[in-house]
Amino acid sequence: MSRKDARAAGLARFAALVADETRAACLLALLDGRAWTAGELARHCGVAASTLSEHLGKLVAGGLLAEERQGRHRYVRLADARAAQLVEDLAAQLAPEAAEPVRTLRQSGAGSAMARGRTCYDHLAGRLGIAVTDALTARGLLRQDTGFALTDAGLSWFAAAGIGLDRPGRRPLARACLDWTERRPHLAGAAGAALCGHALREQWCVRIGSERAVKVTPAGARALSELLGIDAGALD
Repeated sequence: MSRKDARAAGLARFAALVADETRAACLLALLDGRAWTAGELARHCGVAASTLSEHLGKLVAGGLLAEERQGRHRYVRLADARAAQLVEDLAAQLAPEAAEPVRTLRQSGAGSAMARGRTCYDHLAGRLGIAVTDALTARGLLRQDTGFALTDAGLSWFAAAGIGLDRPGRRPLARACLDWTERRPHLAGAAGAALCGHALREQWCVRIGSERAVKVTPAGARALSELLGIDAGALD
């Protein structure tokens, strides 16, 4: 088989993996960056555990998910940042067409919380993610004119804030990720992950509900104001 044919076959296999609605629902749920049990995902997707197990097997074999077992429990998560980026990018491109009308007050509240602030795999998204990205850019810490890149001042800012920048493998330090609610790019990559992890550990923001939504705490509002000049009103 030629190189061209091999790439086509690989693309076809990937398309088949994400074409199933249950498997797609699993991938979107796992964008919260956490490991889920098979039972949790089965309930989330509304399918039987035996049915979901078959789907998970395909996603693991296809390299999109990684699994580990602890006692009787089977945990799965997105395989790596590259897998998350593929899911994020596809979801962002298709979000306007795939959006369902809001029918209940609960759905409206959940949607508002996700739009206000959420995790997008391992970085911040929604209005919170955009506010942080804009503040970094306005202060000359992040450049967007030639693609996302931290400046020397940006590297110094992360160090001064006590946010370590881990650069495993070939993952870019800074990457633009299209925000599916704001329709603008927010900061992803190793820097975005480090900032999000620091914000959660320091409780600048906390997870709310069962989705990916996060809420900025009073301590977080103070820290973001002091470090980046972000007005609390931008986080509402």
